Amino acid sequence: MRGKWFGSTALAVVALGIGFPAAVHAQTAPTVSSAPAAAPAARPTRYDTSVFAELPAIEAPSLSPSGDKIAARIAVDGVQYFGIYPVAGGDPAIVALGDTDLNWWRWVNDDWLVIGIGQTVPVQDEEWYLTRAFGVKTDGKKLVKLNKETAGQNASDLIWVARDGSPRVLLGSQNSIYGDNVDFWPRVDEIDVTTGRAKRVQAGQSGVWNWYADGSGTVRMGYALSDDGRKRRLYYRQQRGDSFKVIDRATSIDDSLEMPAMFLGDPTKALIIGDDADGYSALYEYDLTKLERGKQLFASKGYDIGGLWSDASDTGYLGIDVTRDKPGMVWTDPAMLELQKRLDGMIKGGQPEIVSMSRDHGTVIFRAGAASGPGGYFLFHAADGTVDAIGSVNRTIGMKLVHRVRTIRYKARDGLEIPAVLTLPNGDPHNAPLIVMPHGGPFARDTEEWDWWAQFLADRGYVVIQPNYRGSSGYGTKFSRKGIGQWGLAMQDDLDDAVTALAAQGLIDPKRVCMVGASYGGYAAMRAAQRDGSRYRCAVSYAGVSDLNRMLRFNGNFLGAGARQDWLRQQVGDLKGVSPLNFPEQFSTPILIVHGKKDRTVPVSQSRLMAKRLKEAGRNATYIEQPEGDHHFTREADRLEFLKALEDFLAKYNPA
Repeated sequence: MRGKWFGSTALAVVALGIGFPAAVHAQTAPTVSSAPAAAPAARPTRYDTSVFAELPAIEAPSLSPSGDKIAARIAVDGVQYFGIYPVAGGDPAIVALGDTDLNWWRWVNDDWLVIGIGQTVPVQDEEWYLTRAFGVKTDGKKLVKLNKETAGQNASDLIWVARDGSPRVLLGSQNSIYGDNVDFWPRVDEIDVTTGRAKRVQAGQSGVWNWYADGSGTVRMGYALSDDGRKRRLYYRQQRGDSFKVIDRATSIDDSLEMPAMFLGDPTKALIIGDDADGYSALYEYDLTKLERGKQLFASKGYDIGGLWSDASDTGYLGIDVTRDKPGMVWTDPAMLELQKRLDGMIKGGQPEIVSMSRDHGTVIFRAGAASGPGGYFLFHAADGTVDAIGSVNRTIGMKLVHRVRTIRYKARDGLEIPAVLTLPNGDPHNAPLIVMPHGGPFARDTEEWDWWAQFLADRGYVVIQPNYRGSSGYGTKFSRKGIGQWGLAMQDDLDDAVTALAAQGLIDPKRVCMVGASYGGYAAMRAAQRDGSRYRCAVSYAGVSDLNRMLRFNGNFLGAGARQDWLRQQVGDLKGVSPLNFPEQFSTPILIVHGKKDRTVPVSQSRLMAKRLKEAGRNATYIEQPEGDHHFTREADRLEFLKALEDFLAKYNPA
């Protein structure tokens, strides 16, 4: 086992942002079987608040094809940047993106990557979210713009990367924001990312917003929307030169299109992920000549599958992403099964999760950690079996375990079984104070993973429950559809019923409960303070939605706005009746509201106006607006400010 320090005080910074000082540190490695384990360091009775606010030193690391470089989000002085590290050591190159979102990145070859960024900009007296793609040289000395200046909202759709080492990609790009311009419909260009030179390979076609290519780089499929997004069509062709034909249609948001998840090497074959007879997504063969499903290849009873890990050719798969109570990859490739077994044998108590590999699988990045401990990222060299530490998820806690996490299931009042993640403070909790912490989305879910909010609250003595209420993802179509029309109603009841279930076990004191959440979870917290104040002593909303009619209008700024708005109307039901903004006088419990001014997902006006209405109604509300804050807490200072405010608020209204 070796420890490696990626980073130094001299960093190259390229031109999408400003320069900054730096120090990027790796943490201690997990215990391996080839050496005796050191005695674990004693952990403090409780950690300082700032510890839980720490940004991960490295996040979402990805290896270059040869495995000699790593690209990742990195934290420097409490701010996230995009960095490219030489595995052998030396200074990383840094891309400082300024006031833009880094949405994705992908390796093209060992010397170049492509990144996708986005930013909200004023367009004709409205705020529009526009996207762009850039080629990035790995030494950090060159950025190449891959879009026209007139590119619009859908301008960074990377659909293929060459596998022969050449710097070629296929980029789908909307090149005008004006609907009467021929460039309004995205076209596909083959682009040399080192120069930006482009060659058109597929002209834009009226209504087609997304194009899909097979592993050879042939554009095979197009996904079309009507202007309002309500009607959808699927175009397909067998090979380059053929005409595209409509093979499937959908006329409402309830209809689904069967789209291949992967084109196989045989141009007549594909793979598709679709619901089985019980409504859980499964993997099937797909015959492109008959446009029919074949045999089922994989299913996970009681859970949906998340996607495929493709092989080096992009025409086959190595494994299937399945999140049960915790995330996991089910490897189907024999070599990957052996690799995972090898890592499992080396790491003691670290649950090694493979996150990236070189093309030959000789170099592997894995994460070792647990739901109760942040862990870190490590580099495995298959040839000699050595491991390098490359970055921690939390530099202070490192590889230590903090608070216990497990999944439970309880019955809602109508008998529906609700899965939930339970985090327990140290000791043997009995009659403890409780935090109900609903996830965002709401089409999302919580699993047994490291959660800095939940662990912070447990560290302060609270039991934390994170219910996967009806409407959550991952438990099949029937479960998700039970959330239709139930925002603030049965979905809210599911949260309340978690309190009843835990109180029946004697685990918590039902008179000492607060609700804390973000995004949809923030909405649920507001709704709890307005609807169920007798059940909760307080509520905390981060980036929450207070007015669903305003969100409906906000969704009108996006492509396919009609379908987005139809979806929200269907999911919510009574937009006015379940919007907390309309009932400030009904708030009967203290509430803390926090929102970032630069939130591009939920406008800050949602919290500003709620706080204003509560103040006018004479209600007990505290409002904090973070000038540089966004929806995802990408700045350490914002995390720390929030946790301190949360800690003080809970100590006042629901002390542990």
